[in-house]
Amino acid sequence: MPLFVAGLSHRNAPVELREQLAVDEDKLRELLRDIAGMGILREALILSTCNRVEVYAVADVPGEARTATFRQLCRHRGVEPASVEAVLYTHAEGDAVRHAFRVASSLDSMMIGEPQILGQVKDAFALAQSCEAIGPALHSLFSQAFAVAKKVRTETEIARHAVSVSFAAVELAKKIFAGLDGKAVLLVGAGKMSELAARHLVEQGAFPLYVANRTWARAQELARALAGTPVPFEALPTALATVDIVIASTGAPEPVIRLGTVQRIVSARRGRPLFFIDIAVPRNVESAVGTLDGVYCYDIDDLKQVVDANIRERVREAHRAEALVEREVAKFLAKLGDVEVIPTIVSLRERLEAIRAGEVKRTLTRLPDVTPATREAIEALSTAIVNKILHAPITKLRESSRAGSPRSWLELVHELFGLGRNP
Repeated sequence: MPLFVAGLSHRNAPVELREQLAVDEDKLRELLRDIAGMGILREALILSTCNRVEVYAVADVPGEARTATFRQLCRHRGVEPASVEAVLYTHAEGDAVRHAFRVASSLDSMMIGEPQILGQVKDAFALAQSCEAIGPALHSLFSQAFAVAKKVRTETEIARHAVSVSFAAVELAKKIFAGLDGKAVLLVGAGKMSELAARHLVEQGAFPLYVANRTWARAQELARALAGTPVPFEALPTALATVDIVIASTGAPEPVIRLGTVQRIVSARRGRPLFFIDIAVPRNVESAVGTLDGVYCYDIDDLKQVVDANIRERVREAHRAEALVEREVAKFLAKLGDVEVIPTIVSLRERLEAIRAGEVKRTLTRLPDVTPATREAIEALSTAIVNKILHAPITKLRESSRAGSPRSWLELVHELFGLGRNP
């Protein structure tokens, strides 16, 4: 199968170049049609994300196809081809299979284990299908890539550990409360990172949500976006007494939540834990607050330590995932090799069966008085001879295909047994 993948990614190309080559869905359809019209690709899929632009394709002359495809892409995007050619990577056959499996499994992502890439690959596959650019080879490749990605997720913990500050905050909150259903959240400040953490908490069942901000209009705006309730900044102590989780991210130059304020509300909480996530720099929560009983306070450095530890854990899990991918690549290539030699095996069997049947028929016409038992014996004998003759070439064909070099044996078998034009 003359399969190849060519492209560029965050590993070898600056974001400026990736941005120039990125293609939206409508332009992708047009580009796929133009590429198909060149007549040099049998099948094609284009994967375009913020971190990579790749073409997966089947072509009789992969090198020529790669060059022509990216020249067409550069023409569409108004990019100088030379700047792209300088950074393009190409993987063929087994290496292309491995690359596809690793990309779908997020092992080639900027952040190992991130979940978005699998959905992006599935979208690219669906779009190429709708453009009738997918044939049997790419269909088989990506169907297996999706299965491998699922296997990596279920059999390793590559995606389990939080690797963003907002996710780490949610992970810590879940440990403290043993579940977030019904836990009330207060946002103090309306920064992007705190908004993201709040969204993650709500997705995990936290509710209700309150927003306090010095600018009342911004508090109202963010509360609407999160289906929450705006709270006047002056009412902060009252709000602190009623919630379970506080996310602080104001731009204040000094703490806005003081030890004395929290001390006054702790006794009224009757032992209910209070969890502060302080992601502001300078910090919004006075450091002594974390010394109070039943109060848990994590700042940006604490969360960064969690993130760093989780990244190390993901890297360890990635080693397990890589081994799993290698096993799946080997199985896929073995299966693919068998598929490639099956037409020759079928032709070989048909050829020898036709010879056997013809010779048996001629022999039996010279033996008009042969008994049914003798006929069966002659049929069985001739079939056994054919099977023994077939055993060695079929075994060799399958072995060579699994070793990745079936072409020479295919040509030899076609020539020796007169199977017609070489495949």
